Amino acid sequence: MKAAKKHVRLIYLLVPLLLLSMLHSQHNLLADPVKPEDADQQQMLQKSLSIVEIDHEIERISRQQDETQTEIDKLQVQLEEKQEQIKIRQERAGAVIRSYYMGERDNLFAILFSAQNLSNLLEIYSYYELIMDQDKTVLDAYQSQYKSIKDTQQRMESSYAKLTEIKDNLVKQRERVVALQKELDTSIAGSSDPEAMKKLIKEFTSYWDNVGMYEVKRYFSALASAMDDLPEFIQNKKGAIRTNGTTYSIKIQEDDLNDFLKSKNELFNNFAFHFSDNKVVAAGESGNLSLQVEGHYSIENQPENSILFHVDKLVFNGLELPDTTCRQLENEFDLGFYPEQIVSFVKATEVTSTDKILRVTLKLSMK
Repeated sequence: MKAAKKHVRLIYLLVPLLLLSMLHSQHNLLADPVKPEDADQQQMLQKSLSIVEIDHEIERISRQQDETQTEIDKLQVQLEEKQEQIKIRQERAGAVIRSYYMGERDNLFAILFSAQNLSNLLEIYSYYELIMDQDKTVLDAYQSQYKSIKDTQQRMESSYAKLTEIKDNLVKQRERVVALQKELDTSIAGSSDPEAMKKLIKEFTSYWDNVGMYEVKRYFSALASAMDDLPEFIQNKKGAIRTNGTTYSIKIQEDDLNDFLKSKNELFNNFAFHFSDNKVVAAGESGNLSLQVEGHYSIENQPENSILFHVDKLVFNGLELPDTTCRQLENEFDLGFYPEQIVSFVKATEVTSTDKILRVTLKLSMK
């Protein structure tokens, strides 16, 4: 009898533990990245990921729209204030101009020659100089105020153009989300188990928002930090810089760049760059996470001569992210480098990537 009671008590203890272990197992599943099982599932997860990211882009654009509208409102107030101020300046400047036009200042100048002696001449001249200085002050103040109004108007026109572009972009992104959501809803409805598919999508998007984007940004941040030291690495690498008259060339070997990155951050122990025909691919894996970045370098001259990296494609755990995410990361993290930090008084004119080699051509530039 006692043994039976012990068994019952044991069952009472084990059942809650079993339930807890089941819940814990489910929690782990939600925390782990979801990998698609087939092409249809991959398409649905990719669309869901695009919807999440474009939604984020819409939020960013909306904030930008509000900020730009606030800036326009402030400029409008400034413009009205300046227009009031310039009315007074305009009247004073007009009076000065009229005095010159009517010859009143010529009469003042003539009085100088009517002085009877040196003392009288100096006294008249001091008055004349005082009037001339006052005229100059009035005209300069008017000119300065007028220029200020013109500058404010130009800033407002620029802000209005920016706001129009933002609104157009917002409409386009919203249309993209609606179209993608419609496609996704149709795909889910046509799947063998719509409820399970919805749960999978929710699980994956939750993982992306809480873990995925953080990890992607961690790699981009590490790359941007390493690129700050790339000029020093190139300078110290024997044979990396060659010169032929006024032309310089930089050659970066794929293996050398990867060794450099590993020396900067252990994240790059399982992450590597590959150079091919005008394309740069950076890819790696860490546990259940995989990341692939495809892009290219270009020469830019504004605001300064630079070799910038453009993200053409971003693949997370086998799923391609939308172009909005590529642009966001490209704007947030600078993965480029600047020629004058490597060789003084030069300007990059060409950048190419071939099999395992990145080449940069530079010309002497006397600014």
